[in-house]
Amino acid sequence: MSSIDAIDRNILRFLRLNARMSNVDLAAEVGLSPSACLRRIKNLEHAGIIRGYTTLVDASNAEATIAVIINITLEKQTEDYLDRFEAAVRKHPEVRECYLMTGGSDYFLRVDVANAGEFEGIHKEILSKLPGVQRIHSSFSIRNVLASQDRNRR
Repeated sequence: MSSIDAIDRNILRFLRLNARMSNVDLAAEVGLSPSACLRRIKNLEHAGIIRGYTTLVDASNAEATIAVIINITLEKQTEDYLDRFEAAVRKHPEVRECYLMTGGSDYFLRVDVANAGEFEGIHKEILSKLPGVQRIHSSFSIRNVLASQDRNRR
């Protein structure tokens, strides 16, 4: 797939809002027949633009978790250091997100924990043992503003 067009971007926009939307409803929203819409979705999946579908859990109806935002600074920013760090992070499913960054830190990570004690274990057993780490700066979230907004839309 060489590039996406306005219809593909519209499909992606609707799927971000509601990935469970039926193909018939999605096709009507974007102005395609159901078969053409499904073909485009399959092409987007095959190209890796759509990598999967997920379930967002309402913390008020499930076990509450705290998102911890972690900024990592490496000792050096060489290709070898970056590659080793990234390979090590991929081995830990506790790390929910990891982004290579510009600015003050090299990586931005997110982990979800039940409490500070659980994070202490992740910090001690995982984060502090990642290769090349010079500095770890962690912040605990108070509330997901966008999740609260989504709840109010319903």
